[in-house]
Amino acid sequence: MDPKQRAGEAAIEFIESGMIVGLGTGSTAEKFHIALAAAIKSGRLKGIRGVPTSRRAEEHSRQLGIPLATLAECPHPDVTVDGADEVAPNLDLIKGLGGALLREKIVEQNTKKLVIIADSSKTVDVLGTKSPVPVEVAIFGHESQVEFLRALGCEPVLRRQADTRPFVTDNGNYIFDCKFPRIDDPRSLQRSLKSRAGIVESGLFLGMASLALIATDTQVMRVERKR
Repeated sequence: MDPKQRAGEAAIEFIESGMIVGLGTGSTAEKFHIALAAAIKSGRLKGIRGVPTSRRAEEHSRQLGIPLATLAECPHPDVTVDGADEVAPNLDLIKGLGGALLREKIVEQNTKKLVIIADSSKTVDVLGTKSPVPVEVAIFGHESQVEFLRALGCEPVLRRQADTRPFVTDNGNYIFDCKFPRIDDPRSLQRSLKSRAGIVESGLFLGMASLALIATDTQVMRVERKR
């Protein structure tokens, strides 16, 4: 079985009838959407409402027949299931290569339990080892962010679409993908990013995940965050 599918299906054990479920964005999260829709269709789960973290997640979930709600209607999801681009041993994360980091973070900071699903290639000893940190910025003055981001120790690259036009998020912003050699102090980096006008949000998701389901071709490993 594909590890992404294995992880997505494993997350169903954390869903109970009547729950409000945050619906993550990306290819791994979509495996969970499929498993959730199947459980709803079979009658195994009843009274589920999903809160999508992006237009992509909303469209995919609607096509599958998952009943949807907004965060305004359901401000505290019981569980959110989402993927990640990097997972550190303490469950600090880099997310956002799918372009939905701001909406993901808004939903996930309001959820009671964040379950991360990922294949084993996403695990790292130190954040920044494999993935750049996506940084969402206001379009106005975005050029002025390059020097600031470089001063933090990364090489920022403006994300572009296949036709070379800048990628625009659901919120009408640009994204710089910032490649660091490694990130030894992610909390300090997060504070620096938050202090800068024009930087809307970063893909550093620190201290948010309750547990991660890490899948290989043969098994799913459960990693819980130590409190």
